[in-house]
Amino acid sequence: MRAVVQRVKKASVKVADNKVAEIGNGLLIFVGIEDADEQEDLEWLSKKVINTRIFPNEEKPMNRSVEAINGELLVVSQFTLHASTKKGNRPSFVRAAAPDKARSLYDQFVDQLRKDTDQEIATGAFGKMMEVSMINDGPVTIIIDSKNRE
Repeated sequence: MRAVVQRVKKASVKVADNKVAEIGNGLLIFVGIEDADEQEDLEWLSKKVINTRIFPNEEKPMNRSVEAINGELLVVSQFTLHASTKKGNRPSFVRAAAPDKARSLYDQFVDQLRKDTDQEIATGAFGKMMEVSMINDGPVTIIIDSKNRE
């Protein structure tokens, strides 16, 4: 699993001009699921996302986790995170999981975040065309990959 995590002041998702999710201060998490991903990947990624210290405190600009600040989470599925541009100019998505598998692991990832944070998790609309809006705070954007463990 691959995640692009953005520290945000606020973020929202619209589908067909209807707002389906919105958060305030917290993390916007774009998550891409590849065919090789399993339960272990989503468990590791959930813990990594909620414990990564990218929020400020009085001492340092990046010293607190989203959990420590009681921040909100918005998860958006994005298979294009597994695009390969190695050959030609049209991205290949052969590493991305098939929709059924991706949907299952996406839902499990959201459930794991709920368990790990004991809070509601806002989500985009899986498999739909979405408009994602956000105000990136910093800007701070981190890429986390469960296969590389970084």
